Amino acid sequence: MPVTLLGAAEIRALAAELDVTPTKKLGQNFVVDANTVRKIVQVAGVQPGDRVVEVGPGLGSLTLAILETGATVTAVEIDHRLAARLPATAAAHGVPDGALTVLDADALRVTELPGDPQVLVANLPYNVSVPVLLHFLETFDHLERGVVMVQAEVGERLAASPRTKAYGGPSVKAAWYGPWRLAGTVSRQVFWPVPNVDSVLVGFRRDPEPRGTEEERRRTFEIVDAAFGQRRKMLRQALAGVLGGTAAEASAVLEAAGVAPTARGEELQVEEFLRIARAAPLSQ
Repeated sequence: MPVTLLGAAEIRALAAELDVTPTKKLGQNFVVDANTVRKIVQVAGVQPGDRVVEVGPGLGSLTLAILETGATVTAVEIDHRLAARLPATAAAHGVPDGALTVLDADALRVTELPGDPQVLVANLPYNVSVPVLLHFLETFDHLERGVVMVQAEVGERLAASPRTKAYGGPSVKAAWYGPWRLAGTVSRQVFWPVPNVDSVLVGFRRDPEPRGTEEERRRTFEIVDAAFGQRRKMLRQALAGVLGGTAAEASAVLEAAGVAPTARGEELQVEEFLRIARAAPLSQ
């Protein structure tokens, strides 16, 4: 029996059955267009046998599109009602036993994923999209690649290059794990309710080898937070608090790392932030 997808009428009926009113707090703008969820899965390159983790499956429209390919899915859902209903929806749409595992949990607190999935596919709300992505990349080194649908502002920031308007701390932290790319736009009209912002697909692929140790990652991220906490300030000023306590001490570390003390955080790539961390590896 082939897996079938949810239609707009069934999505609304499920929401009514569960007394779910889409809320801004949880970012519940449900995708009601089958072509869109299939496009997300196609862009993600999901193949039969792939092990996929989906964050925030909601009523299951994207979940079924992933399962339609022959992949298996571990779905992490914070809303208890939605988590409890999803297995029955999957079964009614032809999903074979064992293909779907549902975790009723907060994605930001998940530390184990059954089956060690290698692909992340999700529709993430604005307020948790970056924290969830960074938590999953930090915690699950078996995640090799992924595509997520996020608000355009978030996607542009994740994929931004140095010296661009969108470039910031999230851009650097995301780049720690590998390259990111904008992978397509999504019409507002495919959501229910229709949001008042644009959405994009953003994809990533993890580098084959870690960029540095876990201690170096933590130190680098600390430096990134300081650099972007005072935007437009020269690094010798912005990093004084984490590189010795004074601008002079910070300048010495920056020079040792081959970075100009008068540079600004917006100009640096992740490799340069890592060089700074290695020049001053111990917390002050």
